[in-house]
Amino acid sequence: MSTPSPAALPIRRLTLRDLTACADLSEDRGWPREEHKWSLLLTAGNGFGIDDPEGGLVAACVVTEYGAWGRPELGAIGMVLVAERHARQGVGRRLMRHVVSSMGTTPLTLHATPYGRPLYEEMGFKVTGRAEMVTGRFTPGGPEPEVVTRAATAEDLPAILRLDEEVFGTDRTPLITRLPAFADQLRVAEEDGRLIGYTAAWPNMDTHVVGPLIARDTETAKALIASLAARTDRPLRTDIDVRHEELLAWAKERGLVSVAFNAVMTYGIPELPGDWTRRFAPLTVAAG
Repeated sequence: MSTPSPAALPIRRLTLRDLTACADLSEDRGWPREEHKWSLLLTAGNGFGIDDPEGGLVAACVVTEYGAWGRPELGAIGMVLVAERHARQGVGRRLMRHVVSSMGTTPLTLHATPYGRPLYEEMGFKVTGRAEMVTGRFTPGGPEPEVVTRAATAEDLPAILRLDEEVFGTDRTPLITRLPAFADQLRVAEEDGRLIGYTAAWPNMDTHVVGPLIARDTETAKALIASLAARTDRPLRTDIDVRHEELLAWAKERGLVSVAFNAVMTYGIPELPGDWTRRFAPLTVAAG
């Protein structure tokens, strides 16, 4: 019996039971396995995949919905992967069409690599921004930040959620409430008892990813990054909106180097909601 064409295989929902298969798919395409990140996305978001009759997955992606339950206001698409042996056969296009159709009129966003961008443009996504990935060992230097930072506590969570919704432009409670368990560090910046920023550092292979990074201004963002760096011996990695030129220059002065650029794309809306001036970096580009 001949093996069915990938174009004829059904698309199904993925669950945490598919974690190893998703990590194997990442590895197949030369990406890190990133099992910790996959576990977050498969529980906080909705995974879609195509099973390979010979074992494993032909393709996968995850959509994280934001807004009121049952009435999402924004969907973030990430981790769009097709196994190397099935590449260039239209599988990614079919999976993306399925996801876009399943989201109905909900606006969508994603971070696109140069490789994936042509497909997304063909489907109607528009480039509305750009993020620069920087990584490296943080080297302290310069004047000490004047902004006060500290470890977040359980009592800070309501204020973190309020600030996050104000800056991101929609409610992300199911994702943000997972941060205390997902991240190794969760820190806040405050002034006169009022929260003016927060960030997290979560483990990804041999690095700590900084994100989300939400702050009143660049000095607050610097203070938050420095506070995370002082409490880890791992290299840092983060994806900073290129409009935050001052923060990017400072990060590079402190030892981080540019490794990649991603196009921020939207579908159904001309630009992302919220306040970009206080949104410095996403939790992960896979979740917006």
